[in-house]
Amino acid sequence: ELKHDPNKRFIYVETAFFWKWWQRQPDHERHIVKRLVANGQLEFIGGGWSMHDEAATHYQSIVDQLTWGFRRLNDTFGHCGVPRVGWQIDPFGHSRETASIMARLGFDGLLLGRIDYMDKATRMIHKQMEMIWEASPNLGREADLFTGVLFNTYSAPSGFCFDILCSDEPIIDDKHSPDYNADKRALQFLAGITNRTLAYRGSNIAVTMGDDFNFQAAHIYFTNIDLLIKAVNDRQVTHNSNVNLLYSTPSCYLKALNKEGLQWPTKQDDFFPYASDPHAFWTGYFTSRPTLKYYERLGNNFLQICKQLYTLSNLGPEDRGNLNVMREAMGVMQHHDAVTGTEKQVVAFDYARQLSMGFDECGIITETALTKLMAKPGLNAPLTIESCLMLNISQCEVSETQSTFVVTLYNPLSRKVSRYVRLPVAGDGHAYTVRDPQGKPVTVQVVPVAEAVTKVPGRFSEATVELVFRAVDLPPLGFRSYYVSPSNTVIAPITEPE
Repeated sequence: ELKHDPNKRFIYVETAFFWKWWQRQPDHERHIVKRLVANGQLEFIGGGWSMHDEAATHYQSIVDQLTWGFRRLNDTFGHCGVPRVGWQIDPFGHSRETASIMARLGFDGLLLGRIDYMDKATRMIHKQMEMIWEASPNLGREADLFTGVLFNTYSAPSGFCFDILCSDEPIIDDKHSPDYNADKRALQFLAGITNRTLAYRGSNIAVTMGDDFNFQAAHIYFTNIDLLIKAVNDRQVTHNSNVNLLYSTPSCYLKALNKEGLQWPTKQDDFFPYASDPHAFWTGYFTSRPTLKYYERLGNNFLQICKQLYTLSNLGPEDRGNLNVMREAMGVMQHHDAVTGTEKQVVAFDYARQLSMGFDECGIITETALTKLMAKPGLNAPLTIESCLMLNISQCEVSETQSTFVVTLYNPLSRKVSRYVRLPVAGDGHAYTVRDPQGKPVTVQVVPVAEAVTKVPGRFSEATVELVFRAVDLPPLGFRSYYVSPSNTVIAPITEPE
């Protein structure tokens, strides 16, 4: 539709979905898309790998998923593909931290969809639906961001959805047809626009056309929008109307508002919690699907380790694909229907599957990197490194089946840390010796695995005891190896840790 009419505009938000489509397009189709981006008909806004949630996410993961989306767009479309406007129209409430991040990214503005129904009603009365969000008292004006709340969340005006999922009356402009309705439909649309003008200060008003799963029949939708624009704009001549409809984008809208030179109210706090109706607070997702939330946090930790070791060991492009699997899985997990736990169960399973694949691929990176970093001149025998990612349920094949092994601990933080290490071992009554990198013995204990852990569904370990020792002063962005071997002493397991 866009390539046939230079007046038409369309926006795209989540890079993950776009990238899936882009990978399947032939060269001639890619050339068309690049031309549409270059001339401003197709605009990327938001631009992250997904439209992230703002309550259950960590700022590190937010920045990562935005970075990955931007990188794909910039590498593909250059400067024209760089988003300039934030588009957080579906998350269930909004954090000033997101506004601060987007301000520091250089965004011109941020558009929101969902805010508390009472807050919205008050803002509409006082024409405060658009504001300057002073997102950080510490950063000051550097974190100030123009922010607007859309009138109808992100849906088309009532009665003006023209997709295959809709049953709204199409616009008929043939005056010889008994179904002619262009004038009537124009008046219906203008009535809705009048209500919007009462809620906003500017003479430019944004009207979203679309909704969930819309534009599956883009030709039908655009044809009706064309007819609507013509019917409304014709009234400038026939009825001295001062309303002018045109295709636009969020960046064009913000530019038009800026030209008006208006004064805006300010806001300093969050848009939390979000209530859509009386007694309808959207707060359950703060804690829903806690295991998936925990898995996502582990994913972030492992991704940071993976990126650091990839860089520190100077791995090449051939290993980058393994890293990108985790990047993209974590980017999807930041979605406002992923880490929040608001998805269906089958979808939650798929998110966990994607993240599991990311762990596997990232594990290849960490093992390759550590092998390279630990290599010593003259050592011909290759090191075999395996990750133990199920220590939370006291399961690790290496420590359970080998009596002698090396434990290498990596510290991804920028400061020294000390941690207790717990490894499941064979419960045959033998003691163990642990030596630090200098060969000095470390105090150890063999303690029973908690009974609740032994009953975790899906745990395949038969270990009933754990070897525990304290790793002291792990160097920042560095690693230490501890050497575990059996002792000749036979001991009775400790039933209560000392």
